[in-house]
Amino acid sequence: MPNLILAHDLGTTGNKATLYDPAGELVGTAFGGYETRYFGQNCVEQDPADWWQAVVGSTRRLLGESRASAADIACVTFSGQMMGCVAVDALGEVLRPAIIWADQRAVKQAEWIAERVGADRVYEITGHRVGPSYSAAKMLWVKVTEGYRRLHFARFHQAKDYLVLRLTGVHATDYSDASGTNLFDLRARDWSAEILDALEIDRALLPEPRPSTDVVGEVLLGPAEECGLRAGTPVVIGGGDGACAAVGAGVVREGAAYNYVGSSSWIALASGEPLLDPDRRTFTFCHLDPKLYMPTGTMQAAGASYQWFRDTLCAEEVGRAEAEGRSSYELIDALAASVPPGADGLIFLPYLLGERSPHWNPNARGAFVGLSPKHTRAHMARAVLEGVALNLRIILEAFRRQGAGIAEMRVIGGGAKGALWRQIMADVYGLPILLPAHLEEATSLGAAVAGGVGVGLFRDFTVAEQIAKVTDRHRPDADAQAAYDALYPVFCGAYEGLVGTFGRLSQARH
Repeated sequence: MPNLILAHDLGTTGNKATLYDPAGELVGTAFGGYETRYFGQNCVEQDPADWWQAVVGSTRRLLGESRASAADIACVTFSGQMMGCVAVDALGEVLRPAIIWADQRAVKQAEWIAERVGADRVYEITGHRVGPSYSAAKMLWVKVTEGYRRLHFARFHQAKDYLVLRLTGVHATDYSDASGTNLFDLRARDWSAEILDALEIDRALLPEPRPSTDVVGEVLLGPAEECGLRAGTPVVIGGGDGACAAVGAGVVREGAAYNYVGSSSWIALASGEPLLDPDRRTFTFCHLDPKLYMPTGTMQAAGASYQWFRDTLCAEEVGRAEAEGRSSYELIDALAASVPPGADGLIFLPYLLGERSPHWNPNARGAFVGLSPKHTRAHMARAVLEGVALNLRIILEAFRRQGAGIAEMRVIGGGAKGALWRQIMADVYGLPILLPAHLEEATSLGAAVAGGVGVGLFRDFTVAEQIAKVTDRHRPDADAQAAYDALYPVFCGAYEGLVGTFGRLSQARH
């Protein structure tokens, strides 16, 4: 009887294929990378053919290394990068390179959407601000610049949905990925007729939205032979990577929350209704569980800020780590731990890449504020960790003001490995910080849970709470929490005081 779940996590740098057993235990992983093309003014593209080859190669390696048989696979399911634009013809052939989430070229199209529909109205319907990051603006850019007819166009897809199409021949998406397009009515869980009409987008250009647990088709013979799978294996649509990460973190009940800390970082929670912020600082996706939503706030440079600090100012620690076979971050954490909370009055603003939530300011830049002769690299290291946590607290406070009762925070991603950073988060947020068993596999695990529910291996999404068992817990320290409560308004004021300077620096750069 087939009882293994094959989950693909289609990320920005490559595809990770994973196998899970019926207990949610990881059986094996394999990775296939691909290139990203950066060019022009904020143009970022990938070749969907590379995605497919990564899926084929990683599937074959995974089956070989795990010694699993194709007959053992109960279903194939997907997590994938969101907010993309993959144009295919009536036969499913790709018509142009995929415009991925990081692409920002469609600024004029985003402005046109705001004019035609209204920025507030788009946010009210879709749960998201209007912006060039979203699929709608990218689709319109293709229409204006390259023309649907000239491309003999049939459908627009998201990344994972293109791979589902390759496997099954079925045009489909799921609610979570659809909710990242600027075209989806969150409450109706369907494409918004109001927005489609205003933007003159034919519904036939869009795949049918389905629950993340839907078996949308079976692996066809040709793709089965390429991948080493059994023809007829069920394919469950899965979800967008952020929504999959929520399930993989065990965030499957209303009020549960998680904080992903990687190069970027976000806080997200499970809610029974969309949470719409009056200032549009946060946004809402559909959760994998069709009864829930996933309000989210994302900052740009979390782990990226700490990596910048390491690469720029910590050559000594990097060298020692290489010589001793240790992590350089472990040594830098030890530096930061030697400094008291608040870094003796030093603040770091983590806006190296501009900012999304909470400020939505592409001109924002990083800054150390309060430097004096007494400050050392140790102070700077701690200030970077604290600055990221303080910025994430602004997102957390926005959710609290919307009535979200968050009692604890699960933390996943590579940044969650550092015990010091987890304790700083506990003290800054005033919440217990929980460390689940799966940090960097949470996204693929979430997809696997959707797949398991879809084919009946799991009863429902609450199984994720048992699979993502907590392995460590940090509680706020009263003295440190008081120090950060006093520092928090100073941190917020430092950004506000520099907004004008950031704008003038941006003008000077141009």
